[in-house]
Amino acid sequence: MIELHRILVPTDFSKHSEVALTYAVALAEKFGAELLLLHVVQDLALFIPDAVAVAPPIAPPVEQFTAAARAALDRVVQKNDLQRLSLQREVREGTPFYEIIRFAKEQNVDLIVMGTHGHTGLTHVLLGSVTEKVVRKAPCPVLTVRHPEHEFVHP
Repeated sequence: MIELHRILVPTDFSKHSEVALTYAVALAEKFGAELLLLHVVQDLALFIPDAVAVAPPIAPPVEQFTAAARAALDRVVQKNDLQRLSLQREVREGTPFYEIIRFAKEQNVDLIVMGTHGHTGLTHVLLGSVTEKVVRKAPCPVLTVRHPEHEFVHP
C-alpha cells in the first residue's frame, strides 16, 4: 500500500500550479499527509544581467522578491482554506528545478505534485521545462498535472 506523509507542491502562482494544488490537497486529505508549499525566487542575473552588473540599485533586492513570494504563499493558503491541513511554506532562492529537488531530499518528501505549462517547440527549447527536469531527477515520484484547457483532443 502506498503511504504518503509529505507532499510537496512547488508553485509559480500560475493557473497550472493552482490545478496541481487541487490534486495535492485531495491527496493530503486522503492520506492525512503534510502539505509543503514551495516557491523558488530565481536569480535576477539570469534574466537581466546588465541591470544587476551595471546598476544594482535599479534591480530590486532579492529580499523584496522573497517577501512578495511569502505574501503570495499566504494568499494561496487563505484562498484555498489550507489552514485546516498540516502545512509548511517555504521560499528559496536559486534555480527552480534544483531547489525543488534539494528541498524534496531535505524534507524527505514522498510525492511531488506539479503543474505543467505544456510548452512546445521553440518556447520549450528556450525555456526548458522545470517539471521535466524535476521528473528526471527527483528523489521520489512526481505527479504532473495538466491544466484542463490543455487536454488532448484527438483529431
